[in-house]
Amino acid sequence: MFFSIVIPLFNRPQEINELLHTLTKQTYLQFEVLVIEDGSVEKAEDIVSSYSDKLDIGYYYKENEGQGFSRNYGFARAKGDYFVVFDSDCLIPEDYLETVKDYLLEHPLDAYGGPDGAHHSFTAIQKAISYSMTSPFTTGGIRGNKKHIGQFHPRSFNMGISREVWEKTGGFILTRLGEDIEFSIRVQTLGFEIGLIPGAIVYHKRRTSFAQFYKQLHFFGRARINIYKHFPSELKVVHFFPACFTVFLFLTLILNLLKQPLAAFCNTMLVLYVLLIFFHSLTINRSVKVAFLSIIASFVQLTAYGMGFIQDLWKRVIFNQH
Repeated sequence: MFFSIVIPLFNRPQEINELLHTLTKQTYLQFEVLVIEDGSVEKAEDIVSSYSDKLDIGYYYKENEGQGFSRNYGFARAKGDYFVVFDSDCLIPEDYLETVKDYLLEHPLDAYGGPDGAHHSFTAIQKAISYSMTSPFTTGGIRGNKKHIGQFHPRSFNMGISREVWEKTGGFILTRLGEDIEFSIRVQTLGFEIGLIPGAIVYHKRRTSFAQFYKQLHFFGRARINIYKHFPSELKVVHFFPACFTVFLFLTLILNLLKQPLAAFCNTMLVLYVLLIFFHSLTINRSVKVAFLSIIASFVQLTAYGMGFIQDLWKRVIFNQH
């Protein structure tokens, strides 16, 4: 089995250097790497070239179109039986490809996704964000989990597709704003077999500050409405949770300002939720600092997603604006 690893890249030369370094450590060697520079100003051509003696690697520069179409650009030039997609801010364990290969030989899949986690080298904020994005006590708990709700949809930070999937689908038809979910749903509707490979974990750095994290999750909230516009049945009750949480926070603030009796109950609910996040994160990360930061990360995740969701629900669904 020969893998083609496709990595879209935009102004992140240091990230691609760290990712490519991890790929030189793979125990399974039947793979190539295609780096698609999507109109970057900070080009990574020299960094990619420095790996030419360590990896079967190709570098391609194109005009900026977004990550979805950049992946298509890579798929069209890939030689593999199976295409693997990573985000540039991932670190890949050395047994990743071997794990995927062994799993696919025993349980054939047309498309797969894998979970993400925090590497020991990550900052405390990155570990807190990773907790929030994978916790069962936030909406992160429905991603990369054996007990996910409904059909599993691989995400583009860690996903793979067969060559046949690429040929039948033509790849991504959206370039951003939920493009990976739309693609996964379309693959599913064509009857392809999709599944989670639990052992195919990557270490996803995500964002390095809460401001960047807020911006990213606000975008994710908007993306969920974009998916709804293509596939109305894919909007589930769980997707409303961040918006409901955001409204609850706002109402709690108002009740406290107005000194209403109901404020005490709302405050108690928030305190219990904060304690739940803190002690669960402490159990997982073994760090008081990360546990405290996990509280912030969880609130940022839910409110940012909720605000983005409400914004586009109001504009694109209720008022039907484009």
